[in-house]
Amino acid sequence: MRNPVCSFTGLMEKTYHVYLMADMPFGTLYLGVTSNLARRAYEHKTGVFDGFSKKYGTTQLVWYEAYPTALEAITAEKKYKKWRRQWKKDLVAGFNPQWRDLANELA
Repeated sequence: MRNPVCSFTGLMEKTYHVYLMADMPFGTLYLGVTSNLARRAYEHKTGVFDGFSKKYGTTQLVWYEAYPTALEAITAEKKYKKWRRQWKKDLVAGFNPQWRDLANELA
């Protein structure tokens, strides 16, 4: 017998995101990966965890990219971590030219 919860397309699927947080336009950048982008952006904003983001005030979500699997998201994150800072800034500028905080648009 089929599990009725799994029969609804997309109900059990998860999306993973690679994202960039900034303290201000063109400022300090934090690159991360998560399975819940809205929650993670909130955690950055409220300083729930000690670490880089809390120390440097990277509380604005300025860029993100979705992936269907955790492996693909982690692979992309590792690729972006090797990028030069200017390339990351260019990535944000192409996606979000005004460097708006995109967290408010996630609901």
